[in-house]
Amino acid sequence: MTLARVLKPLLPERGTRLAVAVLDLDSADQEVASYGAMESFDTASISKLGILAALLLRAQDEDRALTAAEHGAAEEMIRTSDNDAANALWQTIGEAEGLDAAHKRLGLKATRGGPGTSWGLTQTTASDQVLLLRAIFARGPVASPRPPQGLSQASRAYIRRLMAHITDGQDWGVSAAGSSGSRWALKNGWNQRNTTGLWVINSVGQVTVHSHRYLVSVLSSGNPSMKSGITLVERAARAAIGAASAHVRSRPQ
Repeated sequence: MTLARVLKPLLPERGTRLAVAVLDLDSADQEVASYGAMESFDTASISKLGILAALLLRAQDEDRALTAAEHGAAEEMIRTSDNDAANALWQTIGEAEGLDAAHKRLGLKATRGGPGTSWGLTQTTASDQVLLLRAIFARGPVASPRPPQGLSQASRAYIRRLMAHITDGQDWGVSAAGSSGSRWALKNGWNQRNTTGLWVINSVGQVTVHSHRYLVSVLSSGNPSMKSGITLVERAARAAIGAASAHVRSRPQ
């Protein structure tokens, strides 16, 4: 299934870039629908999901629970997107080297940690972000592509809980694509580039439409304002999941 037909018309004529990947977790074929899914983008704050996954994998390997300080930083980092908390945990996981090791373990293929302390300059693709979401949201045991094991069920439940309780004002993005009244879980990222004044606006997460759970990642750059970027991301998420859910509803029952 191609998403180009529904997504290309959403792009303004100026140099805004967009990439989307969608996976229906409740479909039999587990096909990922994508548009520009292998193009590379700055993560901005969606890299905080990877930082938390790396922290939890480290704790699993050490056969321990998170410390009180780690719990507090993780909650602030995901729920309110606190950068100081992310800075602290970036150091804890070993910066880019630790992030890359965790991503490799979870099956990501094209994501590379940012230089030095710049976790927000981590490079990723829409396809890789869906792989990370799958490692978090898939039901039942999840085998890691590479030993040792991937995220435990307890670790996955912890990340999902934080993503489902994003603070007011940051609950935009892929949540706009969900059915009315349905729950969502997400992490957004935004950053204005100093050199151009243009915005990176990203949103990744899970939404429910027609009783199907969809994992969706929407990445964008070159947005003239944060508001226009959020509008683009939300319209893209709606269009992509609408196309994917229509594909499901068109199948013989």
